[in-house]
Amino acid sequence: MILNSINDCCYYFQGAVNIGYVRSGENGLLIDAGIDKATIKKVLKLLKENELPVTHLFITHAHADHYGGAAYLQKTENIYTFAPAIESAILRNPILEPLYLFQGNMPLPEMRNKFLEGEPIDVDEEVAEGYLMFGEKEIKCIALPGHSINQFGLIIDEVLYAADAYFSEEQLHKHKIPFIIDAKSTLKTLKLIKRMNCVGALPGHGQYETSFQETVEANITYHLEILDSIQSMIDERKEEGISHENLVSLVCEKWSVELKNISMWMLFRTAITSYATYLVAEGKIELFLSDNKLRIKSK
Repeated sequence: MILNSINDCCYYFQGAVNIGYVRSGENGLLIDAGIDKATIKKVLKLLKENELPVTHLFITHAHADHYGGAAYLQKTENIYTFAPAIESAILRNPILEPLYLFQGNMPLPEMRNKFLEGEPIDVDEEVAEGYLMFGEKEIKCIALPGHSINQFGLIIDEVLYAADAYFSEEQLHKHKIPFIIDAKSTLKTLKLIKRMNCVGALPGHGQYETSFQETVEANITYHLEILDSIQSMIDERKEEGISHENLVSLVCEKWSVELKNISMWMLFRTAITSYATYLVAEGKIELFLSDNKLRIKSK
C-alpha cells in the first residue's frame, strides 16, 4: 500500500480499494476504510510513520470492501464517523446486504463472507447533500447513486473523491459487468461527474487522474454497450421473450463472465437486472409472467 499526496491536504492510499485521506490541522479524515482489519492496520501504520492524525471517518457507501476495516478502526482510535442515510442502516446492520442480494431470504452461510458483509460499525452522523466543516476545510458532500442506493462522493480543495461512481477502464474490462443497482442513476451520476470542474478525481478502484472526464466518458460508453447488447438479446426472442434466469446466463456468456459461486451469481444477477429495469423504464422492454416464470420481451 502506498500513501500518495495530491496537494498539501489531500492524499490517498492506493490499493485494490483506494482510501482517501484529508488533513486539516490536528484533524485527519479517512474516506472509507478498506475491506478488513489487515488493510486498515497498514493505513494506520503509514499515518503514524508520516505523523498524520486520524480523527474522522467518512464511509461513502455500505459495500464491505469500503467499510470492512472500520470496526477495527473504531475499536483502536477515537473516531467520529460520517455516512450517508440508508447506507448507514446497512453499516449498522451488515447482514442487510447479503439479505437483499438473496431476495430478502436469510442468506446461506457461504454468502456471509467479508466481501458481502463486514463487521457492524457505529455511525455518529448521517450526512445529506451540502457542506461539512472539517477543521478549517469545507467539504462538499455530493450524492452519487447508482452503484449503491445512496453513495456519496466528497470534494475537498477541488479534488473529487468519487467512491465507486466510476471505475478505471482496466477495472471495467476486468469485471466485465460493473456492479450497479440502478442503471438510470448510474448514467445520471456519470454525466454529473463529467461536468464537474475539479482539478482531479479518485475512483474507488483505479488511478487518480486530472483528466478524469475521459475515463468517465469511457464508463458511459461501456454501460450503453451493455444496455444495447441486452436489448438485442431480448429483441431476437420477439414475442416469446426470454426468462429472467436465461437473460442473466446469456449476458454473462456474452461478456465472458464465469460465475464460480452463489455470491458472484447474486451480484451479477443484480447488475443485469438493473440494466433490464432501465430498459423497462425507457419503454423498450416489458416484464410478464408465463408458466410461473418471469419473462422479458420487447415492446
